[in-house]
Amino acid sequence: MVHLIVGVDSGKRAAIACLDLNGNPVLISNGTFVGLDWFVGKITSAGTPVIIASDKKRPNRLLAKLSAVFGAILFSAGYDIGVKRKQELAKKYGISNLHERDALSAAIAAYNVYKNKLKQAEAYAQEHGMSDIDLVKTMVIKRYSMHEAGSEKPTQKRFKRT
Repeated sequence: MVHLIVGVDSGKRAAIACLDLNGNPVLISNGTFVGLDWFVGKITSAGTPVIIASDKKRPNRLLAKLSAVFGAILFSAGYDIGVKRKQELAKKYGISNLHERDALSAAIAAYNVYKNKLKQAEAYAQEHGMSDIDLVKTMVIKRYSMHEAGSEKPTQKRFKRT
């Protein structure tokens, strides 16, 4: 199972961009007049989301629903990502579709926030001979400690979604 960071650009024209937990694109897609079912189907075909990301300061209702459907963290950078920054983030991927660019920018912004923690989780998992590194990374994103993520039966933990 591939664990994902999913950037979403919703509206009349919509797009998603799915990154694995190493920041590599897994799926980038767009559609017109699509609904929740389209997003769920596309995301599910690529893997299991850990983060649903927005390029807006306040994610809309669709992103909140997607987050709830998958039990994923809802991510917002805390500000609207500007066009210039989106162009910089998406440039190396050769994306020309504006909606795909916005979705990819959201996913990259989320990945960049978690990147150091993901690298620490990977090093910890390798150090302790754990085979499912992505599961450890997923648990760390969901605010488990490295030790809890590495144990066989992690304790239930409540966390505030951001």
